[in-house]
Parts: sequence; structure tokens; C-alpha cells
Amino acid sequence: MSHASGASGARPTRRAGRWERYRVTHPFSARDQAALWGAIVGVVALAALLGWALDMKGGVVIVAALPFIIASFENRRTAFQFDAAGARFGTVLVPWADVTEFVVATPADGQRALIGARLRPGAALPAGAAAPAQDPAMPAHVHVAVPRAKFDLSKMLHKARKYAPSHIRIVVADPSGERPAS
Repeated sequence: MSHASGASGARPTRRAGRWERYRVTHPFSARDQAALWGAIVGVVALAALLGWALDMKGGVVIVAALPFIIASFENRRTAFQFDAAGARFGTVLVPWADVTEFVVATPADGQRALIGARLRPGAALPAGAAAPAQDPAMPAHVHVAVPRAKFDLSKMLHKARKYAPSHIRIVVADPSGERPAS
């Protein structure tokens, strides 16, 4: 069930047991998968040790730790996300008040898409953001490269119309110029 808010994007909207957002992830690499399984095995071993040494239920440790482990790995995989807090580019969070528009570019290689944000005049680059426009195909201040197969412009538009503040525009940049996304 969706709860409507007075201003679009003003506060989190909860639907079907999860917070509404638009998210693009990096592929789950073999290294990430090995680290995740290693962390799970470590928690199970810790639970067994605590169960033996302190005569406590090891299942409590497992149940308490697994959500944090899984959330940590999901956050590491997130390349781009926007939700009620703002837009996140990798680990850099940009508040909605600083974003004027999202820019989407697809370089000629076709393997990746670039998603960026133009900042309002006078807004400083957020902590952790690299220098503006490292990629010549991306004219935005802050951006991230995502796998082309994981990016869906129509889904991004739909979620932005529903949950992002109304002042946010989405434009597509290509060598011939920029145009509003549709």
C-alpha cells in the first residue's frame, strides 16, 4: 500500500514492505561473493564458539548479524540510487536540494551507461566526489558508470516522476547535444 505525501520526494514512501527508490547495482563479482560467504561462515563459527564458551544460543548471533552483513554487501554493490534522502553515486550522497537535473549518457562503447547529476549554482561538490566530468561523454558535476544491461531509463523516469522532487529533470546527453528524456 502506498502512502501519498504532500510533496513528491519529501519523505520516504513505503510500499509492499520496502522503501521506494530507484537503484542500479554493479555486478556481483566472484570476489564479492567469496567475501559474503566468508562473512557468513565467520558469523556461524562465532555463534558456535559463543554457544560453546558461554553456553548461549548461537542462533541469536546469526539472526542478529546476517541482516547487517547482507545490507553491507548490498551497499557496496550500489552504483546509483535515489530515494527520499537524495541521490547516491557510489558512496557519495547528494541531497535533493543540491540536484537540478540528472544526466544520462551512453558512450560509444555500449558496455556502460553514465548517470550524473548537475548541481545547483553555488552548491559544493559533496565529500568524496571526484573532480567534475572525468569522462568526456558526461557533462555533469558528479557521475558514475553503471553496466548498460542493468540500467533502464524508462524505469528511472517512472520512479523519478513518482518519488523525486518535482524540480528534478532528466536529460539524455549524446554527441549531438542534450534532450529531455522521454
